[in-house]
Amino acid sequence: MRSALKEFVMPVFAISAALLVFGLVVAFAGVDPVEVWVTLFKGAFGDWFSWQNTLQRAAPLMLTALCVALPARAGLIVIGGEGALVLGGLACAALAHAVPLPGGLPGIVLLCLAGAVVGALWIMLAGWLRQYRGINETISSLLLAYIAIGLFKHLVEGPLRDPASLNKPSTHTLPDALLIGGIGGSDVHWGLAVGIVACLGLAWWLRATASGFSVRVVGGNPRAAQLVGLPATRLILSACGLGGACAGAAGAIEVAAVHTNANASLIAGYGYAGILVSFIARHNPAAIVPVAILFGGFGAAGSLLQRRLGLPDASVLVLQGIAFVLILASEGLRTVNWKAVGDRMLPEAKDYTGASIEARGAEVTP
Repeated sequence: MRSALKEFVMPVFAISAALLVFGLVVAFAGVDPVEVWVTLFKGAFGDWFSWQNTLQRAAPLMLTALCVALPARAGLIVIGGEGALVLGGLACAALAHAVPLPGGLPGIVLLCLAGAVVGALWIMLAGWLRQYRGINETISSLLLAYIAIGLFKHLVEGPLRDPASLNKPSTHTLPDALLIGGIGGSDVHWGLAVGIVACLGLAWWLRATASGFSVRVVGGNPRAAQLVGLPATRLILSACGLGGACAGAAGAIEVAAVHTNANASLIAGYGYAGILVSFIARHNPAAIVPVAILFGGFGAAGSLLQRRLGLPDASVLVLQGIAFVLILASEGLRTVNWKAVGDRMLPEAKDYTGASIEARGAEVTP
């Protein structure tokens, strides 16, 4: 229970401290911090319209956070989910234009699978470089994300561009039969359900299956995993592939549910925000769901802060940055032995226990 409480208290403390520091920052800009906090809450969860906007933004955050969480459970820090997302969206748009697909659910599934496969291969490339060439996966995945964005822009503005898209280059628009609709007629698309199912399913896989346990063993102690004969490289690449598939599927869903084609609006930073969501959730797929909803709400409230208080729309990025710094700091505090620190700061406190008094008496007795 103590360990579970610590897992919950540290992220809550980090987010609360981030809100407090953000309030101090906006106070220097002449804005009332309390009004900022109230506006953040109203913009994220104040009414049904706010909830729809929040949940719509939370859907890709869940899947891109899994792109960080799953490799992390295998011992790798992969932060290139943005690249897998944009390439997954591009694969979805390109497949719909190049191949005649059946309408309805079968065609939508094929589009999402195309995005998932491309995303999986892209993130597995970072894992392969780590295992076979010794290249740091954090650096390589980030650089691969920039390469993916460059490829995306080149193809969207060049070979795959729809000639009818004049002011804003984009691919051909998906047919209506391949678009993902809203849940119950709302603006919340079915990508939210996909994200929740993926998070809960992968949490169950990590906790309740032999392969998931093997991945956790590899991430916890690679030498022990090798000594007991676990195929560490294969497990690491599998974790990278699953994470990349989630991010690629997120890109395909964004194209099929929100944008209807691949364009520059797909590069919205969901892959980078997913890093923060995963770290606050402690790389626990089940905990990613509420954290993604919270940060989806922060993103949805950005425009309201701009309209009502005159703050820049990107001010929520400052809040996210503060939260990321504080969650990393809380990770360092998690391993501190506070009892030992207290003993060093108050060494004389031991004299107030019965055993210590007897020992002290033995020292001074002639």
